[in-house]
Amino acid sequence: MAETLTITALGHGGDGVAETADGRVFVPYALPGETIEVERAGKPPRIVGISQASPDRVEPLCRHFGACGGCGLQHMERGAYLAWKRQVVIDAFALRGIGADVEPIVPIAEGTRRRAVLSAATTPQGFVLGFNRRGTNDIVPIAECPVLVPAIAGRLDTLTRLSKILCDRRRPLRLTIVAADNGLDIAVQGARRVGRPELEALGAMAADPSLARLTVDNNRIFLNRQPEIRSGDTLLLPEPGGFLQAALPAEEAMAAVVLDHVGKATPVLDLFAGAGTFALRLARNAPVTAVEGDVALILAITTAANRTKHLKPVTTRKRDLFRNPMAPIELNPFGALVFDPPAGGAKAQVDQIAASKVAKVVAVSCNPATLARDARVLIDGGYRLVRVAPVDQFLFSAEIECVATFER
Repeated sequence: MAETLTITALGHGGDGVAETADGRVFVPYALPGETIEVERAGKPPRIVGISQASPDRVEPLCRHFGACGGCGLQHMERGAYLAWKRQVVIDAFALRGIGADVEPIVPIAEGTRRRAVLSAATTPQGFVLGFNRRGTNDIVPIAECPVLVPAIAGRLDTLTRLSKILCDRRRPLRLTIVAADNGLDIAVQGARRVGRPELEALGAMAADPSLARLTVDNNRIFLNRQPEIRSGDTLLLPEPGGFLQAALPAEEAMAAVVLDHVGKATPVLDLFAGAGTFALRLARNAPVTAVEGDVALILAITTAANRTKHLKPVTTRKRDLFRNPMAPIELNPFGALVFDPPAGGAKAQVDQIAASKVAKVVAVSCNPATLARDARVLIDGGYRLVRVAPVDQFLFSAEIECVATFER
């Protein structure tokens, strides 16, 4: 049975918020100011009619929007969408008692996402390759994706053929695809047992010039060439299925803030260094120590640094900074420090930074809530918040990337 709701706000997850006698109701794909009819028999509530639409409602770009769980906000006018994202950051800092002067969010264009995680499975309706439906394990087959770079979106047929060779009927397949500068880097997890017929079929696919590397369940199947990703004037060497900034324009915007704040400070410490996105750029001007818990990423940084001319010394250290954060006595020799932890933040490490004497600190985060929490610790430890620069790295989603800079 449908009921009428009035949407009063947009929640931090991107859903419309309605106040009811039962409490708040969060409605996907609803916008503030709208009067809608919803069915609440299942979760989440489902819009069955819109009697008064928001002036910010626009036609989605993709035919799969609303079914595919990859995007949540294609239906919102871009200016209103960006303003809402900036406000999410402002609210996160305000919740921690920080009146941050948040800069306008850096917009990102369609067709720039260079890393995708797709699922594939054999279902009673046939073979499917796509993204999961929101809140479920169901796979929505996709024929297009306006967010992805053409190098990925234009090769869905190739990815489907590959998945059919490897898919086990008992479980879904997971594909992580990175559009490197010299071809697609594909890492597959959950494949069927690979025998001679499968290897022969995969070997034939290796003749495709658009494919750089294929790894299946951590086993290299073929390597046409080492995937390379230009990062500033250096080359990153990504690990199969490894992390990298999802969109190059977003990476460049964040790196510009990092480099501007670090300035001529020396030496520089890069914590949670990943594949060296910031470390290698920073090494143009100062010696850098890059600390990361993944040995494969440490090797990637070292290899990239050795292949790049005119860098200052790049030292790498393998260390689990969650269990064993660097202490103030280790941090104090550095003139500047950058940290880019996972979404959960780096509370243990930030406690140590707050007690250190490092003059300049840069925090990079994909979670405004944990960034604001960490900022509160730094401010209470004697740091001054200089700037907060949000970047719309994850287009049409509720996720927001931010760079926050601090000075002693």
